[in-house]
Amino acid sequence: MKRVIRIDGKAVAPAEGDIVETEPGAYSILIDRKAYEARVSGEEIVVNGGRFGFDVEDPRAWKGTGGSGGGQGRASITAPMPGKVVRVLATAGEQVEAGQGIVVMEAMKMQNEMKAPRAGRVISIAVRENDSVNAGAVLATIE
Repeated sequence: MKRVIRIDGKAVAPAEGDIVETEPGAYSILIDRKAYEARVSGEEIVVNGGRFGFDVEDPRAWKGTGGSGGGQGRASITAPMPGKVVRVLATAGEQVEAGQGIVVMEAMKMQNEMKAPRAGRVISIAVRENDSVNAGAVLATIE
């Protein structure tokens, strides 16, 4: 599967040309004997003075959460692969900040901290220490 790049909400094909990163976040691009300067910052790219919003959907990227990572409603924290729950760091009813650790899993002899995708209140913790979980299993839910 290929990555999908969206500029101002429209999917675009990757450019064929010579692209060189001149400094972090700055690129010199040569396509069909035309030169362009591109600067990337957050979710915006500036090409020769024109500003565009962009995002990249990479199907290979692991997602530590299911559902919506921001905004309103509930967000489920799911297991990215089969493993064992080593520690539970939060409790139901607890207020958490974005990026705060909720559950620590061990998979393939490595420990991975599953983090809150956004600030909110932990509604439920669906696992206990030493539980074995499958990929995609819901570990916790945040509202």
